Parts: sequence; structure tokens; C-alpha cells
Amino acid sequence: MNIIIIDDDELVTSALKTILEASGTLKVLASGTDGTDAIKLYEKYRPDILLTDIQMQGISGLEATETILKKYPDAKILLLTTFLDDEYIIQALRLGAKGYILKHDYKSILPALEAVYSGQSVFGTEIISKIPELLNSAPKFDYAYYDINERELKVIELIAEGLSNKEISAKLYLSEGTVRNYLSIILEKLELHNRTQLAIFYYKHK
Repeated sequence: MNIIIIDDDELVTSALKTILEASGTLKVLASGTDGTDAIKLYEKYRPDILLTDIQMQGISGLEATETILKKYPDAKILLLTTFLDDEYIIQALRLGAKGYILKHDYKSILPALEAVYSGQSVFGTEIISKIPELLNSAPKFDYAYYDINERELKVIELIAEGLSNKEISAKLYLSEGTVRNYLSIILEKLELHNRTQLAIFYYKHK
């Protein structure tokens, strides 16, 4: 697994590089100190995952995330921050970041990277507990208007719960290929780009 680390504190970057590479499962290709570095380094190296701080001078991690995902919709970006800020969480989720974890939860960083690498979305325990409250404020959504049938809605619900395609296939007695097909069809119908945006869409319109 190849990653890039962006943080305006070089001591944090150095410590993360040492800790993560000691696992033997990943390599830090490069590091930077702001959102401009994040954009440039992502385009240069196209890493498996971009691990970036949020609040930095100049272009923030969120602004860099938005820029990168517009050009590379499949980019895997994991946001690492000291701020448990509602607005940051909402923006990160809506942009389609693959995860948002707190720096003090350092033991979870490597497992989070591994989970994101395998295709999952990861949010720290403190953040997960806030998501329904932050996003579940709209009236019940009419999925039928978008031609979403009951089976597709069940897939959406399971994705929103954080289940992988393999877990969904076991729960619904479907092949993983069928689950992937359902996901592609659902994303097209709702004009979304990835499963993270789909999960947020579900919570927002629940």
C-alpha cells in the first residue's frame, strides 16, 4: 500500500511515517505541509491513499479533497484531524472522503488505512455517533421517485451501516458481483459517485 501524508506539523508527519512504515505493509511515497502539496503530490504519485490533515495554512485539507475528487473520483482520501467539528464532519462526508479520524486515536490509523485500502469507509467512534444527528434532519425521502426498488433500498441501508460488498452478499444471499451491479445501478439512479456519498445521502434523507 502506497500513501502520501500531508500535515503542517513536520514532527507529526515524521512520527506517522515511522510508525506506519514499521508495520511493513505500506510505504510513504512523499509528504507535504498544505493542501497545495496534497494536490501536486497526488497527481504526481497517484497513491493508494492520501492521508491528510484538515486545517492547514493556505489550501485546507478539505479544499484539497474537493479538488482531487473532482478530477479523480475514485481517489481514496482519509482525513486526519484534532478537530471534532460538526461542519468539518459534514463537509468531509459530502465531499466523499473515505474516512475522518482523530489524531489522538493513533492506534486506529493503520487499521483505518487498511480498511480504506480494501474499499471500506472509516469514521472514528466519536464521529459515527454524531452522523445520524447531523444528517438525519430531512423529511422521509421517496426513493420510488428515483426508481429505487425494495432490494436496492436494502442494499443502500446496508451500505449506510458500513457493510462491505462481501458482507452484503452474505446477508442478502447474493453474489458479490450482483451486489456490485446493484451499487452501480443505484449510484447512477441517484447521480452519486461512490458508496460514501450514498451512505451520507441515505442518512440525510432517512
